[in-house]
Amino acid sequence: MQRTIAVFIAVTMMISACGTSPSLWGVAPTPTPYSPQAAPQTDPFAGSEDPIIFPTSTIPAFIETENAITPTLAPTEKSPAKTPSETPAPLNDAAPFLYYAQSGDMLSAIAERFNVDETEIISDADLSKTTLIDPGTLLVIPNRINEATTPNIQLLPDAEFVYSSASLDFDTEKYVKEQGGYLSSFNDYLGSSGRIAGYDAIDRLAIENSVNPRLLLALLEYEARWVRGQPIDILHTEFPMGFNDYRYKGMSVQMTWAINTMSIAYYGWRAGTITHIEFPEGTKLRIDPRLNAGTVAIQYLFSKLHSQSQWSQIINPESGFPALYQEMFEDAWSRAALVGSIFPPGLIQPPLVLPFEPDVVWSFTGGPHNGWGQISPNIYGRSHSIFSAIDFAPAAAKSGCIPTTTWVVASAPGLVVRSENGVVMVDLDGDGYEQTGWNLLYLHLATKDRVPVGTYVETNDRIGHASCEGGVSTGTHLHFARKFNGEWVTADGPIPFVLSGWRVIAGDEPYKGQLVNGEQVVTADLLGQSWSNIIREKDD
Repeated sequence: MQRTIAVFIAVTMMISACGTSPSLWGVAPTPTPYSPQAAPQTDPFAGSEDPIIFPTSTIPAFIETENAITPTLAPTEKSPAKTPSETPAPLNDAAPFLYYAQSGDMLSAIAERFNVDETEIISDADLSKTTLIDPGTLLVIPNRINEATTPNIQLLPDAEFVYSSASLDFDTEKYVKEQGGYLSSFNDYLGSSGRIAGYDAIDRLAIENSVNPRLLLALLEYEARWVRGQPIDILHTEFPMGFNDYRYKGMSVQMTWAINTMSIAYYGWRAGTITHIEFPEGTKLRIDPRLNAGTVAIQYLFSKLHSQSQWSQIINPESGFPALYQEMFEDAWSRAALVGSIFPPGLIQPPLVLPFEPDVVWSFTGGPHNGWGQISPNIYGRSHSIFSAIDFAPAAAKSGCIPTTTWVVASAPGLVVRSENGVVMVDLDGDGYEQTGWNLLYLHLATKDRVPVGTYVETNDRIGHASCEGGVSTGTHLHFARKFNGEWVTADGPIPFVLSGWRVIAGDEPYKGQLVNGEQVVTADLLGQSWSNIIREKDD
């Protein structure tokens, strides 16, 4: 196998050495391994004496030709869009991609991104395993990309997108007050929570959605100048992200829309369900398959807000959003380097038990679905949600939001780092930060008898009662999800969700699915009918 890869490398070097053009901003056109050291730093033109800069009227797009990126003009009025039949197919002898796996990569998703079959991907590593591929693993992938793609330029590390340890040293209130802009004196209204300071609202959004607060501030500043100045116009005062929809009026609601939109792309890229972006005018680009999830999230969000021409300038690392981000928060890639990979090699879930007491009847009412937040199908069409959570409901004589004395218990030992608004978050490594290691989210726990912050719980300790508190709920239940290093972990993915020997299996739609333990199968049912009943054994 090593000899096979060596031959592919030799062929690639010969072809890519034949005087290819630099990409739009002077970044080396051949595939390079992702690492904070290899990622764009303060000088994206390094290694190119004469970088190509297109005028603002030019829309950069990219096609793969013999493993090199060749800039092409996307459709304009003078250059009509090509139909699929007019797009040149890759040459049969086109050099393969030499792709180095990134943190969070799994084989099925990589195959979707590169438009190949899983069996076509070659590596010295054992790809038959269903676990995550170790970061840095070399994969040789056939060149099947025959359409225009986004630039192969990484804009934001994953650790700067999720609520990771990269945010541990960041004080949102202090930063916002130092900037002295509109946000420093802004108060938002959050329904039952009443008025809340703008910087506190940003922190709440960051913690609850597990998104880096630096990113939220940078977006507010880029789109509306809220952080360092004043809103650019009346529209951006009421709709700071520029998403002009009456259902999303107000800062927190606008930022929730932005978080949901980015999360669709971030976790969709992880799963291989997102491969293209579409602009308001209807043009499309395939996402370059070598990008990281954080970059895809940024590209996707701005494609929903701006034309392709504007978007091409926004993602320019010299003058667009990445430049602003560095100006506001210095080098994100250096912080990511200190954090390391979101998912280290060989990661497995610690032992977990079902989150309720033995010999008590519960129902498995929800298969894999959103870990947090709600995506509106009227806006997004097909869902690409974060399928990290499952639901359980205690047996009851009638449905609805009725109180229960049935206990939810800790699935694993850990420190309670959050206990509010229907949420209990248990930090399994006990360091007091939900940005690091494994964390378990217990949602919809009633205020009465809920375990307080700072409590260290052991497995099976009582932590509260299921209810409808916190978020949207039509009936008393427990919403249960996992996070690792700040990233929601898919319930049915390469890191299996296993509780007392029961493995979670996703269905073909949100909330559908099964729990499987050997030959035993429990099928999810929103109404809690008999086939969804599950009783935890005493010896679990």
